[in-house]
Formats: sequence, C-alpha cells, structure tokens
Amino acid sequence: MTKNLILGTAGHIDHGKTSLIRALTGTDTDRLPEEKKRGITIELGYAVLEIGEFRLGIVDVPGHEKFVRQMLSGATGMDLVLLVVAADDSVKRQTLEHLDILRLLDLPAGVIALTKCDLVETDWLDLVTDEVREQVKGTFLENAPIVRTSVVSGAGIDDLKTALLDAAHHAQSTRQQAVQDAPFRMAIDRVFTIEGHGTVVTGSVSSGRINIGDQLEIQPGAVKVRVREIQNHDRTVEQLSRGQRGAINLVGVHHGEIHRGQELSSIGHLLPSRILTVSLQMVEGASRGVKDRQRIRFHVGTAESMANVRLLGDKKLEPGRSGWAQVFLAEPVVSVWNQPFVIRSESPVETIGGGRIAHPNASRLDAGRSADIEMVNQLTDRDEQQRAAAAIYFKPIYNTQLAELTRIVGVSGPAEAIESLVAAGDLVAFRLSPQKTMYIHALRGAQLGDQIRRCLQRMHEQNPLASGFAQQEIENHFLYLETKELFEFVLQQLIQDKSVQRLGKLYALEGYGPSLSAGEKKLLADIVQRYKSADMAPPSVKELQKEIVKNRQSVPQLVQLARDQGELVQLDDQLFMHQQTVDGIKRRLTELMNGGKGITLSDIRQHLGTTRKYAVPLCEHLDEIGFTRRDGDLRFLGNQ
Repeated sequence: MTKNLILGTAGHIDHGKTSLIRALTGTDTDRLPEEKKRGITIELGYAVLEIGEFRLGIVDVPGHEKFVRQMLSGATGMDLVLLVVAADDSVKRQTLEHLDILRLLDLPAGVIALTKCDLVETDWLDLVTDEVREQVKGTFLENAPIVRTSVVSGAGIDDLKTALLDAAHHAQSTRQQAVQDAPFRMAIDRVFTIEGHGTVVTGSVSSGRINIGDQLEIQPGAVKVRVREIQNHDRTVEQLSRGQRGAINLVGVHHGEIHRGQELSSIGHLLPSRILTVSLQMVEGASRGVKDRQRIRFHVGTAESMANVRLLGDKKLEPGRSGWAQVFLAEPVVSVWNQPFVIRSESPVETIGGGRIAHPNASRLDAGRSADIEMVNQLTDRDEQQRAAAAIYFKPIYNTQLAELTRIVGVSGPAEAIESLVAAGDLVAFRLSPQKTMYIHALRGAQLGDQIRRCLQRMHEQNPLASGFAQQEIENHFLYLETKELFEFVLQQLIQDKSVQRLGKLYALEGYGPSLSAGEKKLLADIVQRYKSADMAPPSVKELQKEIVKNRQSVPQLVQLARDQGELVQLDDQLFMHQQTVDGIKRRLTELMNGGKGITLSDIRQHLGTTRKYAVPLCEHLDEIGFTRRDGDLRFLGNQ
C-alpha cells in the first residue's frame, strides 16, 4: 500500500533546490515565466517522487529572503525536509533563517543535500560538510545524513533517494493515526480558475480525507462548497487524504472570494479567531527578542497577519528565551491545538520566534490572575484530561460541543475525559434542558461565586436601607456571561452554602441587612402608620415624599424596606397598600365571589368603594399572585 508524505525543500537562493528536484523527479517546479526568466523560484513549486512504498509530494519553496512568506506557506503540512546547501557557497544567511523556521515548525525528520559538489575540491567539501554539521547541531537535523550531489554528473542522486527513503520511514513512524482519521483540513496555498471547470484550490492535506461530492467549508468566511473533482499531481483521483498534495475543483464559490491563508475543511471543524494563546520560543541567534505589546508578523498555516503580542509574564523575551503569550491578530485565522507557528519582526523583517498554539480560540486573559496563568500551563499538559479541564476553565462547553475539545486541546476522547473530571470534582455539571448539559470548572465556579458576593456587598453598601435585591438587579452586573443559566446555577450554590440568603424574591448577603439611624427608624414607623391610616386610598411614593419634611430622600428606600418586612404590599412602581388593608380586601372579595361567581372590575370598584386609580393595580396584583384569575371581563377566585 502506498504511503503519502509531504517533502519540503529549504535553503538559500541559487543553491540548486529546483535543479535537484528536477534530477530526482524529472519535474521542473519553476512554472512561472518570471521564474524561468530570472532563474529563481518565486512561488511554490510542486513535484512527486516515488521511492519504495512512499509517494512524496514535494513542495519547492523560494530561497530568496524577499519570499520567506512563500516559504512559510510551503512549509505547512511538511512531514520531512530536504535542506539544500551549495558546496561552492556553504551556509548563508537564508540557510540559517530557513533552518530556524524548520526548527520552530518541529519537523520529525530530514536529509541534508550538498549540491554543486562538482565545482569544488574535496578538502573544501570536507570543510563545508563540517560547517553544515556545526550549524544543525542541537536541531532535528543534528544526526541527519549529509549527501554530496551533482546534478551535472548525477553523482549522489541515488544515495539521496536512499536517504530520503530512510527519513520517510522515520517520519511515517511518528505520524499519529488520529491525524489520518481526523476531520479533513487543507491550508490553501494557491487559487486559480480553469475555463469550463471554475474554481480550483491547491494545498497539502494536514488531516483527514475527502471524496468527490463531499460538502466542505472555507474558513475564515464560512463559505460552503462542494467537491466536484480532485487531482493529485496531475492525476484525477476519487479520494484525497493526509500527506497528499491536492488540486480541488470546487462548486459554490468564485475564485475571487478565496485567497491564500484560508483553509478548506470539514464543516464545523475550524473556527476563526483573532486571539490565540501560545507557547512562544524566541530564536537563539536572532538580532532581537520581542517586547510586550510589540507589533509582529504572525504566520500559521498559509496565513500571514499583522498582530500584537501580549506577554503573560516578563515584559520582554530575549533571543533564546521562551514564555507564554497571547497574540491579538489584525485578521482572523484558523488553527488547532499544538499547531506550530512562526513570528517575524515588522521592520526590518526577520524571523525572531515561533512556537505552538495552546488555545486556538482564546479570550483575553488577566495576566495578573495566577489561576489563569496556572491553567495556561495546563493547556499543554501531557494528560488529556488536564487539558480538557483547562479548556473548560477558559470557556464552558455544552455537551453538544464536546468534539471541540479535540480541536481546542487535542483530546481524543472528550466524553470520557469529561466524565472522569466530573467524577473527580474538577468539573461541575448542570442541565440547561433535557438535551443540554453545561460543564463549569470548579475553580471558575468559585471565582464567579466570589464575584457575586463582592457585587452584593457593593450593592448593600450603596443601598444600606435595602433588605436585599431582585435577581435581575444582580444579574445585570453579569451580562457578559454566555448564559443566564450559569449565573443562576452559581447563585443557587451560594444559597446552599449559606453565604447568600433568599428573602422572598430578594437576595442578600448573609449577615447584611438594613442599618437604620434613630431618625430613619422613627420615619419608617411613621410611613407604615400613614399607609395603614390611608386604607384603600394610599398616596403614591412621590406624593408621600412631598408630605415628609425630614429625611425626605430616604422615603423610597424606607417604603421598599417596609414592603420587604411584610408591612406593605406593592401594587405597581408607585403604589403600595398596608398589608392589613389588602388582607381585608381579600376577605371581602372571597365572600363576594364564593360559589364560582364572576365579577367585573367595575363590580369590585363599587363593592370596595374605591376608584379606578386603585382598583386596576389592585386587581392586577391579585391576578399576579393567583388570588384571582381573569377570564375576559370577569374575575373569579383563583382556586375556583
């Protein structure tokens, strides 16, 4: 069975990468007229090499420093690399930058080819070999074979094929089957149109497989498309899978709507983001590090975006140092957990670092909160359960979205991980509906509980005469939460823990309550007596406030307090009655409506000897509490 891998080239301009590929495969990867004219690779070129049981899709990248961005696009999806160094020129600046990039992309295997060996003496060739070996020391190419070649004489070409076969075996052994079985994903590195066929995109498949007729989407953009035709190195095929180069003819999109940097994937697999949490490693030999909030060029997949770096620790990372950071992108990109990336300075342009994606759809973190930083560390834990817990700490996940844990933190069995974490008490589960369950990290729940307590404390301090506060009043301070149910769940937990008490429809901190001065206590008693004396014709709060001379500003709060203490009944925003008056009205209406008799609002008004001003809000209040029920123009006792 043929095994497919992606082989990428790297090396300085004019070191013979394209000529070497031609000698290996018979294919000239310089396809553009300008490339032919100038004799350099400007855009990505492609070829195929079949050795042993492997079919290597070769991506020939530009070597000129002006085209490093194209090189980075070509490096997406590489399984192994062929580093090319010209024997007559040795290691150059661009060789080292390409090597830095390859180190940051963390490739598993590679081969080093010395080209143009026919142009130098053996002694010089030995010196170049030693220099190359010294430069790759400490990298994944440290023990890679160095093969001496000449495309003019053909020397070393067969040896190079043998070395590439050995490297392919090593790369294949490191590939996880899970990547092959994952949802389809291909970063787009080229877009064009063919007359009679329409839009075609090309790229290296990094996970999954597709067949003709499959429905996919392009992200960022969420453009739904259908696969009309698939080609793999100029051969029409029925299926395309991980490790293959592909040209895919799409239905449902104009080629002008697509660009390099977008990705073709299974529907719902990728989610664009402008904020990424990353593990950042600075290049040892770079001329500069990175400062907190510095503007940089960010490369991931085939995408490039300007961005600002926010360091989660030191204010600067010097060359060779590493640390946690958040990247704030000018343009949204798509990525997955543990995906490699590269950063380059804005000006002058230089590769200064890179690393791995720790969270591909992050929210802004509080760098001063130790718990957040601890959980960022947990995002890269070897234990999948710990990574799942960290992902849920940063964002609650519903049961219908558990598959997101695979993309966000690389969890292969999300349902099993969640079950274990709930059993261990790291996560708390509660139902939103019979079909939906929310999971919240226990630490995040405790933090939210602390925030609710602090909010209630502030509300008590600002309203010292209040017995408590309605749920909606408290909830208005937490509208940033994704779901109302999350707030309600934590509030109920606080009540169970007895740190918050429920007083009817109000909530208050345990131990907090109205604190009245001697004058306010006297005024409260006066207000209650005024309502008792007013019987069924009480004043509005505003009218009462005008009647009071001393402590007038406290009247609205004292009226609310009298209501909370059960002395008054609230009919609407401004109208209150004494509880004794309302109890008397209930008795009179019960006698009037006994036996299932229905009466109108007018009947009630006349029977009570009051006006519409009081009768309407009174009847609506009685309907609301279930004492009466309305049927058309008639009202009946609620239990009849």
